[in-house]
Amino acid sequence: MPESNGETVTEVKSKKETAKQEPKESKRGRKSYKEMEAEAENVELPDDEILFQKQYYTISEVAQWFKVNTSLLRYWENEFDILKPRKTRKGDRLFRPEDVKNLQLIYFLLRQRKFSLEGAKQYLKENKSKADAQMVLIQSLTKFRSFLLEWKAILGA
Repeated sequence: MPESNGETVTEVKSKKETAKQEPKESKRGRKSYKEMEAEAENVELPDDEILFQKQYYTISEVAQWFKVNTSLLRYWENEFDILKPRKTRKGDRLFRPEDVKNLQLIYFLLRQRKFSLEGAKQYLKENKSKADAQMVLIQSLTKFRSFLLEWKAILGA
């Protein structure tokens, strides 16, 4: 049976099948664990020397570093007691470098270690120093890995 615009049923079916195979550019809803893990590796937080040069960072700057929405940072502020950004009279949040470090720890627990919110809160209450040490170790290993990959690319191996 031909369609109204002159296409046959098989042509319509083949168009539907190709549309299904094409990946969607803008996906709505919750991200998969693979996507979250890939983003967790792409956090662009400045080194400590640079981070501690300024006293305060805006919420948009911090959100760009972690590649998350500002609303997520506000939500984490309400959920975690260790996050206490300063607020201006206008209500804008200003994050100190210590707040950014705490946020990095929360991000590490939630996105890389896949803790639930309640699990991360409990873990921070019981083992904050242990979590800090683990995060520092993982950061140094990640930097070392990128250094080795850079040298591998330079040597052409």
